[in-house]
Formats: sequence, structure tokens, C-alpha cells
Amino acid sequence: QSKEGRLGLAIAYQRAGRDADAWAAYQQVLAIDPNNKEALEVVGELGGYRPEWQPDGIEALTTLLNLSPNDTAALAQRALLLGYQGRFPEALADYQIVLESNPTPEIILGAAQIYTYSGDYQQGLELFDRYQASGKPIPGNAAGAYALALRETGNPAQAVEVLEAQLNQFSQFYGNDSYLRADLAKAYQASGQLTEALSVLEPLRGRDEAALPLARALSEIGRREGRSDLTEDAVTLYRQVLASTSKPSSALVREVADVMSEVPTQWASALELYQQLTEEQSNNQSLLVKSNNQSLLVKQIILESKLGQLSRTQRRQRLLEITQTLPSEPAQQRDLAQALLRLDPPDPELLSVYQDLLATGVDVPFLNFRVAQILIKQNRLAQAISAIDSYRATSTGESDQSTELLLAEIDRRQGNLDATIQRYQRIIQSNPNNNLFYGALRGLAGIHIAQGDPQKALVIYDQLLSRDRNDLLAQLGRSSVAYQTKRIDQEEAEGVLNQWLQTQPSIDPPPELLSLVGVLPADPERETLYITLLEVSPDNAPVQLRRLQVLAQRDPKLAKAEIAEWIAGNPDNIDAYFVQGELAMGLRDLRLASNAYEEILERDPDQIGALLALAGISFTQQHYAKATGFYKQILELEPKNLSARQNLAELSVAQDFPFTALQRFEGLNSEEKESTGTANPKLDNRILRLEVDILKRRGFQPYWERY
Repeated sequence: QSKEGRLGLAIAYQRAGRDADAWAAYQQVLAIDPNNKEALEVVGELGGYRPEWQPDGIEALTTLLNLSPNDTAALAQRALLLGYQGRFPEALADYQIVLESNPTPEIILGAAQIYTYSGDYQQGLELFDRYQASGKPIPGNAAGAYALALRETGNPAQAVEVLEAQLNQFSQFYGNDSYLRADLAKAYQASGQLTEALSVLEPLRGRDEAALPLARALSEIGRREGRSDLTEDAVTLYRQVLASTSKPSSALVREVADVMSEVPTQWASALELYQQLTEEQSNNQSLLVKSNNQSLLVKQIILESKLGQLSRTQRRQRLLEITQTLPSEPAQQRDLAQALLRLDPPDPELLSVYQDLLATGVDVPFLNFRVAQILIKQNRLAQAISAIDSYRATSTGESDQSTELLLAEIDRRQGNLDATIQRYQRIIQSNPNNNLFYGALRGLAGIHIAQGDPQKALVIYDQLLSRDRNDLLAQLGRSSVAYQTKRIDQEEAEGVLNQWLQTQPSIDPPPELLSLVGVLPADPERETLYITLLEVSPDNAPVQLRRLQVLAQRDPKLAKAEIAEWIAGNPDNIDAYFVQGELAMGLRDLRLASNAYEEILERDPDQIGALLALAGISFTQQHYAKATGFYKQILELEPKNLSARQNLAELSVAQDFPFTALQRFEGLNSEEKESTGTANPKLDNRILRLEVDILKRRGFQPYWERY
């Protein structure tokens, strides 16, 4: 057939609604005449009908635009297809031109959807409003995007209304409701209606055509609620979608990788997908695509570090290299910012990158939250509060209770523990999602530990573990407290530590890991772990002590020199003197230990820990009067201090005042009976031994020694 004949046949197929035949016929026309404008235009239009046709549609429209650069309709259609493919920087670059040329309502509607799906929810909502101002209602096929824009700009209730109305219209058409139900589920969750969200998804389970929208809904709800079971279900569905799609788009592959990267067991698979995408984009000649490669590389590097393939320093260096020059297009800036959000906790060395991105006006409010996290870690609390206020001033941050966790930490650092406890309790009582609930409980446990009430901390950790036996963070925290209070032995505590180290990277260690490593005895086999943890938290005194104790086993002089160097760098760091004192005690250098604790008292004369240590050293050196003076000073500050009272009793024994000692031990035991209802077995045993010594000195023989 001639070109004209094939073109006529293609037109006939199109008019008859035989899209697949029309698509094939137009492709034949273009094989004969690659620059046929009519065929190029229709192929671009048909490209929006099926996902697998989108790349050819984009290519056809690009050819058409080379022939007719001022064809606004072609530019708008290409922008739409690019958006469908997830190539948002390119799509928005086209739309910026189109929207300046008095576009039709249909073009505005398409732009509204793509801006929304790109993450620019405010601009998307403004375009939806602009479309409705033309007198037209939002059509059903755009209701999901409209609801998303409403939801992400702080109006989830209206999003629910829009989608419920659409679902009622679609309920009679089985199979047409999958995306609608998925969107409605996400809106329900955002409105605090988790039960309704999961219920509306139930009809989608087991339906092949619903796998993708169901996966999207489950992954988002799982992420927001801290429900790993939902995220794992989503990963299973995503794998099914990839397996059943012959040529998945880069947008779909990226989406799957993003979700997999949230599940530790899927990190390796996610990394493979990111590497595949990075290679594909590196080979793409498009400048916009290459610049968009930054966000992919950021995600890839973060995963490599989680998998232990990069050290913290290597990760930082590579991220700084990639972000040295920020992209100029808003969509690319937003993509990069969203990729950097995945670094949690954020690296303080990247603070300037976050601040530079915010200075561009990038529409990623949570970036302020990450900045606040860094500023809190740097103890720049006033600036941190300012960053929190900036986040709270946005529609997203206004209703995000996670800022309360940051404010609780600020209160703690300012010494206002009562305010900290009140914040945590308000979060717990508000019935939040799992992430917030667990975060508040763990924070509350930390406060109880700081207040010297390990029993309350253990109750909280048991509560966490009753909700999720596999909560490794709770296991770490509980083991640290239980080991310190002698409720579990060293072997059990080390078992929990080893389980964590086998399944989790130590590059971004949680406080619970630092705590457990710090309370366990120094172990040469953990020296590498100590060094890794100190890269992240160089001022962590317990871990620093364990490292130096291991070093002292090989080279005591070097260990002493290193602690002296640490002190010289920050002579007012009391923790450093405590490390020096305990290290010296282990090396039996009592002079150095005494000097260290005296330095502490010069800076804080009422420091109980230093007073106890000096009292113990004086006791060891048989300077009983001096030791007694220290213990009495402690009791003036803390009349109920158990350690000081027990040691005063032991001092009475050492100075041969057994009846005074007996009186003191019995008084302690009596008080414990009154407060707990039971006697202290250790005190009972000590009283018995002391009574036996008194009897022996009087010539009496204990009954168990008579036979």
C-alpha cells in the first residue's frame, strides 16, 4: 500500500475505536515517512492510552516539535506523557512553557495532575482550582490526583469526600475501582481512619489488575503508620507487577526500588534496581535526565552504606561530591531533597546542603525537620526551634506530631525533664501511629534511666516488646538496662548485641546500641565496633572508655596519652575526666585517678559520681577519715544515696566498729523492707556475716560449725 493508503487505514481504525490496529497502522506510516506530522501527532495522542506506548509517543512528539517548535498542543501532550513515565523534570520544563500561553482547560487539568504527582502539591492544587474556575468539574480520571493535592496540602477530609463520591459512582463497574479505592484508602489513613483505609482495600486483594494500586496504597499506609507488615505485603505485590510487565518503565522500577529500600531484607534488591536505573540514565543523552541522576545516586549511596559497603566517611564524601552543584530546575531540586530525606539520622556535615536547598525555595517541608535534627545534635537549640517552627508553618508540618519528639529532646538537653516527660505522655495518649508511639516510649524510657529509675524503663521496654517481639531497638534498650541492674548476665546481653550487628549496619547507630556497647565490658574483638561508633558519636564516654581499655591491654602509655589528648582538646568536658579516672583505676594508677576526679570537682563541687570515686580511692588507700568525709558530703547532697550509706557501714567494719556497722546495715535493710515489702538478700547476707564475726570475737561458735 502507498503512504496515503496506510494513513487512510490508520485513520479508519482510529475512528472505529480499534486503538491497537490504529497504533500499528500509524507506525507503518512513520516507517515510510518519519516526518509525517499527522501520524506523529496521533501517535503522540495514542501514547497516552497504554503505558507501553508512552515512550514511542514521547519520541513521536519530540520529532513533531522539531518540525513545529511552536506547537503548544504537542508540547502539552509530551509533558503529559513524560509525567506518566515519571520523568518529572522534563515534564515540568515543558509545562512551564505551555502554561504561559493561555492553555485550554484540558491542558491545565493534565498539568495539575503531573505537578501533583511530581510532589509539587501546592502548584497542583492551584492548577486544579484554575481548571474548576473554567466552570468544569474534576472528572473521575483526575479525582485521585485532586484528592492527593488536597490531602498533602492539609485537607484530607475533603479528599475523602471527593473520592467517596467517585467510588459510589463506580461501584457498579467491577474492575474500574482499583485506583479509586487505593486513593481513598490513603485519604482515610491521612484522616486518622486506619480501619476504614484497610477495609476499602480488601476487595482489591487477589485481583491481578489491582496489584499495582494496592501495592502503592499498602506501601504508603505502611510507611505512615510504621506498619512493616503492610510494607512487606506491598513489596510482594510490586515483585508480581515487575514480573508480569515485559518492559517496565523507569518510573515503575524506581517506585519499586524506593519501597524496597524501606525494608532491610530488600535492601540488596533495591540497590540492584537503583544501579540499573543509574546506568540507564547515564547512557541517556538528555541533559534533564542526566541532572536527575543526582537523586538516584544519593539513594544508591545511602543503601550502599546501610549494606556496609561504605563507611560513614566514604558516604559523606560521595554525597558532598554529588551535591556540590545543586540542580537549577525546581523539580530536580525537589527530587534531590526528597532523596536526601532518606538519610536518617542526617549527617551534620551535610547541613549546608540542606540549607542551600531550602534557600532555593524547594517545596519539601520535611527538610526543615532534618535541619532541626542536626542543630539539636550540635546543641544549637534556639536555631533548632526556629527550624521546627518553619516546618510547623507548612500544611504538612502543622499536623505532624513528630516535631514533639524533637521538642522533647530539646527540653531534655535544657534540663527540663518534667516538660520532656509531659511531651512524651501527650504523644502516647494521642493514639499516634507506630513510629511516633514507639519513639515516645523509647524517649520516656531514656528519661527514667537518666533519673535513676531503671525499673520504669524496663516496664516500658517490656511494653514495646509485647507489641512487637522482633523490635530490635527495644531488645537493645532492655538488655542495656537489664544487664546494668543484673537481671541478665553478660552472655545474654552480648547475644542481643550480636543479633543486632548481624542484621543492622552500625554506620548510623541508635542510642540503644551505644548504651549497650558502653555498659558491656571491654572486648578486643569489639575494637573495630568501638571505632566505628565513635566516628558517629566521638564524645560518647562509655564507648570511648571501652576503646581505651582495649588499647591499654596492649599499650597502657598510649591509652593514657590518648585520654590526655582528648582532655586537652576540651578541658571542661567532665565526661572525659570520668573516662580518665576509670581507665586509671583499671591500670591501678590511683594518683592519676584521683587527679581526674579532683578536676571534676573543681568544675562541679557537688558531682556525686566524682565524690563516690574519690571516697572509694581513699577507702582503698586506707585513708578512712578522708573517705568518711567524702561519704558524708554525698549524704548532705543526697541523704538516701544507697552506695554512700552502704560504704559508710563498711568503713565502720574496716575501722573495727562492728556494732555501728551492724546498726547501719540493719537500718538500710529495714528501710528497704518498708519501701519494697521485702528484704534485700545481699543486705541480709551481709548482716549475717557481720553477726557471725561479732560472735566469733566473743568466743561463740555458729551452730552450723558445731558438727
